[in-house]
Amino acid sequence: MIHYIYLMPTYKEDHTIPIIGIHGFRKGQIAGREEIIFNELHGKRLIEKPHKHDFFIIILFDQAQGTHNIDSIDYQIGNHQIHVLFPGQMHKWDIETGTTGYQLMIERSFFEQFAPYFRFSFTNYQNHPVIQLTDEAFQLLLYEFDAIKHELKNDRSLVHLISARAAVIAAIVSKEAEGTFTEFKVYQSNPRLAKFNTLIDEFFKEQKLVTFYAEQLHISPNYLNILCKKNLKVSATQLIQQRVCIEAKRMLQSTSLSIKEIAFELGFVDHAYFSNFFKTQTGITPSAFREIDKSHK
Repeated sequence: MIHYIYLMPTYKEDHTIPIIGIHGFRKGQIAGREEIIFNELHGKRLIEKPHKHDFFIIILFDQAQGTHNIDSIDYQIGNHQIHVLFPGQMHKWDIETGTTGYQLMIERSFFEQFAPYFRFSFTNYQNHPVIQLTDEAFQLLLYEFDAIKHELKNDRSLVHLISARAAVIAAIVSKEAEGTFTEFKVYQSNPRLAKFNTLIDEFFKEQKLVTFYAEQLHISPNYLNILCKKNLKVSATQLIQQRVCIEAKRMLQSTSLSIKEIAFELGFVDHAYFSNFFKTQTGITPSAFREIDKSHK
């Protein structure tokens, strides 16, 4: 099993994007303890302005309709889906009447206990936060959610048992993701590529050259490039650049840092180099991207 390092952003947050702690949900909790909360979603729910959490959320939808906007991308909510949100991701939603869902809200330190059972890089899940479930997987997850709820309601609840059930949930989610998204299958069948993706998550701000990652993997840069092109249809350099671009978009959307400060945070030598990089990747400048994002909020 590959163990992933979960790195939270170090940049300062823009408080125009509210950051909500787990304590804000304790008053209405159905069941919970310090490390984890179980809540249910029934009927219409509306969050008009995006916000972020400093904790991890897994949502299991049973019968459901609506739209869930995660990191400025709209996802249609449907029956038998799992939605995964990491700390720092922006979201809002418009959930329609008749919806039923179940939420686990998990403190970061507790999440780290079973995080390795999410078998792929966290970036993969952030890029694919909504997973359609088979009927069998939905029933298995529903059983585990219900078991956690009942354990949390027990006055003598066992944290290790809850953690074990959360690990089962993570394993099922990973299995379903692998069966749904091509890139998950590729990483599962190519451990070197999976490790490369993990290394990118850890070092993309400081290291943008393929040579560094190839050395960490004990292979040549040329062979790493061949692996990426054969299995992912992009070069190794493009994979690194995609990760940098994802982070750049998040920082432009959710912080008050200047373009120059963002460039520095992402390891660019100057503002102009970062702006040229961003425009090459997206077709627009960082400033234009930020203005468009503001106009949509």
